[in-house]
Amino acid sequence: MKIIPVIDILDGIVVHAVRGRRKEYQPLKSVLCASTDPVDVARALKESGFAEMYVADLDAITGGGHTNFPVFQRIADETGFELMVDAGITDLVRAQRVLESCVSKVIIGTETLGSIGFVAEAVEFFGSEKIVVSLDLMGDMVLSKLEFDGSKEPVVLLREFQEMGVDQIIVLDLARVGSVEGVNLPVLKRMLMDHTVKVLVGGGVRDIRDLVELKNLGVSGALLATALHSGRITPEELRLAGLLQQTEKP
Repeated sequence: MKIIPVIDILDGIVVHAVRGRRKEYQPLKSVLCASTDPVDVARALKESGFAEMYVADLDAITGGGHTNFPVFQRIADETGFELMVDAGITDLVRAQRVLESCVSKVIIGTETLGSIGFVAEAVEFFGSEKIVVSLDLMGDMVLSKLEFDGSKEPVVLLREFQEMGVDQIIVLDLARVGSVEGVNLPVLKRMLMDHTVKVLVGGGVRDIRDLVELKNLGVSGALLATALHSGRITPEELRLAGLLQQTEKP
């Protein structure tokens, strides 16, 4: 199981995300890095031994019209991270621009998705290895636009994405992001019963025990932010648990 650190960028800095209430997000305070500059935080995470990172570009996701393309480029150039980026992508042109910014994988989140058909279009155009779908939840229900034409039931929607050729899906419960109150296991277990995709999980991870449980459930990857930056989970603990092998600095 991969451990993938997350940074959330809002107004050009890294913020502490809590339960999807974005107006309340505050600048990041981290035991790993004193700075809130995205490149500085990414460098600290790379030096901690991680090889892949998730970037949530909240400036783009919230519809502000600004996408942090230069930041993606700088992070990739200066750290060597393999990046997966959610920038509220809803069309192929912007997806292409993100990939051209040294990003390895584009995340398509249901929160900003209007038509489920765009997912099939993106998979066909870029290939399944470049597309990750984020099944955004608020508790037990899919978080999406009013006009979204896919299912609002997580298990059904996961199946619909599988049928489109999606190979990687993030199950992200925004109600638990930043809460360190545990992963939404009842929903996750239902989704893991009937799937062929790689499932990554985000939102609520508390400690190493949670990660071991996710690994035993067959999860392919876990997204970490608050637990890492607060020191509840340390890179050394991850290495001792066999969940972090990459230790070379860029």
